[in-house]
Amino acid sequence: MKHQKHYFKIEAKTDMDTVIIEGPLDSDTLKTYTFDDNLTAFRRPSEQFQALLEIAELPEGRIIVSHIDNHIIGYITFLHPDPLERWSDGNHPFIMELGAVEVALPYRSFGLGGKMLELSTYDDFIENYIIITTEYYWHWDLKNSGLDVYEYKDLMIRLMKRADYEVFQTNDPEITGHPANTLMARIGKNINDKQMQQFDEIRFKNRFLI
Repeated sequence: MKHQKHYFKIEAKTDMDTVIIEGPLDSDTLKTYTFDDNLTAFRRPSEQFQALLEIAELPEGRIIVSHIDNHIIGYITFLHPDPLERWSDGNHPFIMELGAVEVALPYRSFGLGGKMLELSTYDDFIENYIIITTEYYWHWDLKNSGLDVYEYKDLMIRLMKRADYEVFQTNDPEITGHPANTLMARIGKNINDKQMQQFDEIRFKNRFLI
């Protein structure tokens, strides 16, 4: 599969600023932007920004950002699943992973996460992918949200549904290890029955083994 990426841009308003939501962006463009110090959900900001640059250089990698005057306050990432995870079994080029969604704490009341997800669907080429997202409660900002794990789970499901993600069952131990953990996926319109079967086999890996 030759991955194709088509750029889109929209604007959103906060109380005081205009936020640009755009992508996918290449690493050269990202290097001209700064990265907010409040983006700490997955690793230190400098390390996370470096991860975005590396993902942007991958043939399949997609980075969507929200920024104010070229200062990144939110991002989402798409890439092939980690080789160490079951989702990479078979190295299927049509299986992608929504690796991260993060918005800096001061800007979380403006719906930027949902807007970035919606923009990611503007590119018709993503209809050639099954895009998974593994929602683990230990990545959630329960402290600042004031929500418990089940309320946050509901919030994430509603957020992902804005971009046509659905909940899927799996026997993956990391998902089944806690009832708040969730597997969701967006099934592209061009996915065929064979590809769907291959996805199902990964979701229920080793289910016939004793």
